[in-house]
Amino acid sequence: MLPEIKLSVRSLVEYVFSSGSIDHHFRTATPLTEGTKAHKAIQNTYQETDQKEVFLKTEIEYKKMNFLIEGRCDGLLIRDDQMVIDEIKSTSKDLSGIDEDTYPIHWAQARVYAYIYAKDHHLQEMNVQLTYLQVVTEEQKQFRMKFTMRELEDFVIELVKCYSPYAMLMHEHRLRRDESINNLAFPFDTYREGQRKLAGAIYKTISEEKTIFANAPTGIGKTISTIFPAVKAMGEGKLERIFYLTAKTITRQTAEEAFSLMKNKGLCMSAVTLTAKDKVCFKEETRCQKEYCEFANGYYDRINDAVLDIFSQETFINRDTIEKYARKHTICPFEFSLDLAFVADAIICDYNYIFDPKVSLKRFFDEHKKQTALLIDEAHNLVDRAREMFSAGLKKSAFLLLKREYKGSPLYESVNQINKYFIELKKACTVKEEQVLKEVPEDLIKLLEEFVMQAELELVQSTSSESKEVLLLDSFFAATGYIRIAKLYDERYVTYVEVEKNEVHIKMFCLDPSFLIQQISKKFRSTVYFSATLLPLQYFMDMLGGTQEDYTISIPSPFAKEQTDVFIQPLSTRYHDRDDTKRPIIDMLSKLVMQRPGNYLIFFPSYQYMKSVYDDFVGRDPSIQVIIQQPSMTEAEREQFLREFQPESSEPLIGFAVLGGIFSEGVDLKGDRLNGVIVVGVGLPQLCFERNIMKDYFQDTGKNGYDYAYTYPGMNKVLQAGGRLIRSEADTGVIVLVDDRFLTQKYLRLFPPEWRDFEIV
Repeated sequence: MLPEIKLSVRSLVEYVFSSGSIDHHFRTATPLTEGTKAHKAIQNTYQETDQKEVFLKTEIEYKKMNFLIEGRCDGLLIRDDQMVIDEIKSTSKDLSGIDEDTYPIHWAQARVYAYIYAKDHHLQEMNVQLTYLQVVTEEQKQFRMKFTMRELEDFVIELVKCYSPYAMLMHEHRLRRDESINNLAFPFDTYREGQRKLAGAIYKTISEEKTIFANAPTGIGKTISTIFPAVKAMGEGKLERIFYLTAKTITRQTAEEAFSLMKNKGLCMSAVTLTAKDKVCFKEETRCQKEYCEFANGYYDRINDAVLDIFSQETFINRDTIEKYARKHTICPFEFSLDLAFVADAIICDYNYIFDPKVSLKRFFDEHKKQTALLIDEAHNLVDRAREMFSAGLKKSAFLLLKREYKGSPLYESVNQINKYFIELKKACTVKEEQVLKEVPEDLIKLLEEFVMQAELELVQSTSSESKEVLLLDSFFAATGYIRIAKLYDERYVTYVEVEKNEVHIKMFCLDPSFLIQQISKKFRSTVYFSATLLPLQYFMDMLGGTQEDYTISIPSPFAKEQTDVFIQPLSTRYHDRDDTKRPIIDMLSKLVMQRPGNYLIFFPSYQYMKSVYDDFVGRDPSIQVIIQQPSMTEAEREQFLREFQPESSEPLIGFAVLGGIFSEGVDLKGDRLNGVIVVGVGLPQLCFERNIMKDYFQDTGKNGYDYAYTYPGMNKVLQAGGRLIRSEADTGVIVLVDDRFLTQKYLRLFPPEWRDFEIV
């Protein structure tokens, strides 16, 4: 039986015909938002005998492979007793700049549809029509050509011929991959306690196309326990792709290490890591313009060779590997990583590539998602991240600047109307500096839609200075983002207005992201939410869109409680008591390090509080080395901070850090690199307008509003920080929790079992 290569008409022609450069001077958002409307507008003019969205498929045998090619043509028309394939394309460009030969890729797509239809209906010739619609002016332009069946057949065979080396490479890779997976054993000699149970639950979840919430303690080996069963499911044909989603670079590296470990045990599987564009860009400025960047210029002329090259040589493709091949082929490393991700077996990336409506990978269609599993690491972080992804805000100052810059321009009146809207908002907030509304600001949305249309025309024809264009682009994208979020708005949102001096800020704020997370995740075959701190579990199920049908599992710690000594120092760390309790904290810290020399991390709820204690502690004992987390540290500075924690050091070390910051999650200081963790405070988010709106919302929906807005997110930071200490069976150490609230029943109920046998200092 011949191997089947299933692909869409669009994928086939894009592979062969894509050419030219990445050029982000300005690419209109209109085709994304208005493309479907444009198609429908044209299709509504069709005659009764015409057909629209016609599904077509065919099979072509070539070089011992059977190509299954399918797609939907926009229109199938009858004109003068002849069949016409109509391919509709929408654009914001001036149609005078488009002629018959401008876009060969559009002709190619239509010709494939024409071939399939002619073949199925035994026709000797077909007419092919391209219809271009200018989305702002609604002007149309059409081109039509006639092809014989022989011409169409020769053309399609040539396409398949060009595609076949890539198809053969992918087919042979899948054969090797599946064989290697079938032979793959768990990459450690034994499972840790609870690890086999977790891996089995993940495999069952994927097999049964379900969702699971897994609370598994730090040190159990969660990463390999989720990836390994997913890989096994792929080898059995249950999955085509795995997404491993993380919130931080350091946890991405842990996933890479897990794949590398399995590679050393014989796994042959392609895994690609996506890194943010500004981090991988080779140029001083991230400007994707062919005149400025040689890696953008001619990108699409070289990408196919680069993809064939890297997949012929590599399996685990991290940032360094992508950069190496990107330089070799002179292509943009970021766009290269996206193209690789589209065909890789596993993708390691940030949450936003799946959940953020402004960033998500649009090229992954629903049919791909149904064969894909999401493994969501440190899933507790997704709650606040998703809340922000699904929110959108605008500021008056941006539009006031535009009003000044574009005086006399057709854009001016649109910007002026938006500025007036903000002035009226400010007047409405004369008594209070905040205002909360339940509805979508419909009047503002209409003004923004007019602004977006005028801004598109200005940007397409722009002769403005670069700084002026950047100013307009920033507001254009902010406006399109606001309009996009307005379409998601429901009872889980509020709109709030804040006024500070002359600034007015209006934000559509997603209070509860659970429904939108659920809507996205259910498009995938299976979703695995896992973390060491999904506590309390019901809270996280509520916030991440869990249902009664979803699986849950809670794995007890594999480590003995004797490995950790837990102390509570019942002092008040409330804001107004901090000066009074600073001295007892410093005394406790000195005594602890004197009695148990070693390396310690002490976490504070704010930079200001941390700096205050640090300044009083430094120099108190010259034999103690002290380092402190700085705001906005670079990756190199973070790594240097962690390198200071060395085992068997001659001097004790105390690292001062911020609770919920870069060193309180994902940091793995094994053995004597870390001997103790001190957590100052219960981690409550700062009292603020947004959190109080959330508190009121959850209270009104029958939950404990304060706990949902403050207590649970705060305690999660405490649990994460404490989890830095015990990472293996050999680790021992001390945890000190500094706050009298830790002794209340509310907090004691949230302690993991291994913390409950504590002593009071």
